[in-house]
Parts: sequence; C-alpha cells; structure tokens
Amino acid sequence: MTEPELPPTAEMPLVNHLLELRTRLVRVLIVLVVVFFSLVYFANDLYAGLSAPLRALLPAGSTMIATDVTSPFMAPFKLTFFVALFASVPYILFQLWGFIAPALYQRERRIAIPLVFTSALLFYAGIAFAYFITLPAILGFFTRIGPTDVAIMTDINLYLDFALKLFLVFGMTFEIPIAVLVLIAAGVVSSASLAEKRRYIIVGCFAVSMFLTPPDALSMSMLAIPMWLLFEAGLFFGAMLERQRRT
Repeated sequence: MTEPELPPTAEMPLVNHLLELRTRLVRVLIVLVVVFFSLVYFANDLYAGLSAPLRALLPAGSTMIATDVTSPFMAPFKLTFFVALFASVPYILFQLWGFIAPALYQRERRIAIPLVFTSALLFYAGIAFAYFITLPAILGFFTRIGPTDVAIMTDINLYLDFALKLFLVFGMTFEIPIAVLVLIAAGVVSSASLAEKRRYIIVGCFAVSMFLTPPDALSMSMLAIPMWLLFEAGLFFGAMLERQRRT
C-alpha cells in the first residue's frame, strides 16, 4: 500500500508570503555580509589567485596595470564581494528551498532536495571548469596570436570583469542538466521530444556561446561543447525518470 501524498501547507495570505520572503532575504544579506568581511582581509591574495593564469603568460618584466587611481583598491574589493556571493550560494539555495517547500507536495519535496544540492555542486563545477581549463586556454590563445612587438599590459579592472563574466556564464551553463530534468519531471517536455530536436539544440548551443564568449572559435567551442554534453546528461537522467514513472 502506497504512502498517502501529503498536501502542501495551507495557503497563506499575500502579506505573510511577503514577510516570509523579507525574512529570508535579510538572512541571506546577513550571511553575505559576514562572509564578505571574513574574506576582505585576503582581498589582494584573492586577486593574485585570480590573475595567476594571466600573469603566468605575460612576458618577463610585464605587469598588469591600473588605468584608474581607485582600481588597486576597488578591483580586489569587488572580487571579494563576488567570492562571498559564490561562497554563499548553498545558503541562498537553502533559503530559496525553505521559501518554496511549503507549496510542494511530499513527492515534489523528495525530488527538489537533491536538485538543490546538485545545483550548488554544478555551479561550483562550472566555475572550476572556467578557472582551470577555459580561462588559461583563452588567455593563452590571445597572448600568442598577437604581434610579437606588442606589449601586453592588461588593466586589472577589465581583467576582473572578463573573468567574472566567464565564471558566471559557465556557472549558469552547468545548471543545464537541472533545467532539462525539471522540464521533463514537470511534464513540460518529454525526453523523446528533446532527443528529436537534438540537432537544433546543438546549433543553439553554438549560437548562444557566440554571444557569451570572446569572438573566437576556441572560446565559443569551449562553452558550446560543454553545453551540449550537459544537455545530454540532463536528457539521460530525464529518460531514466520517465522509465521509473512507467514502472
């Protein structure tokens, strides 16, 4: 005999929802501030770690530059904020889960808990992939194809913006399996219909990566190919979920 499905919590007034949302946002803000001030002492070390892939490729005697007098302070400060934000992702997802969980059925909660945990892991995996694989490859490509008589002196703010954009793009890209699995689990699409549209999705991956990466074939491929493989992973687990439902 199957366990009875427990209904979601009784519907609350809109004001109560807003108060609950405010409480959870305040908690997130407090954690973000605490993590930020815990890391701010190491701001320069964090920037040194971020710039290591570029500094390793610079010619002997070359350095990064600051074209704004405030950049040596603001660039590490800005990086520290984003590191604190990235480090707080599990807690942010936990608060998001706490907000939406009362509206879910028991079966949906059992699915959502591992999805929240996996989302955080995939986000960090995307950032790690960008830092250890994509960033050195892109920087190596651009520093080697230019004229030999051009001195490479990258502004620290511009490099920070470039690296952060790359991390965010890959962090969100690695969430593709979760998005595909959720769509299949919700019945919006089926694994068979997505498999039939595979060729269009592959083209779409390259089209999207063309707008999100620097204008070169290497950068585009290093985003588009993982996007496609991650889609295939989501499709695989989505098909497994459909088979389990039919049994």
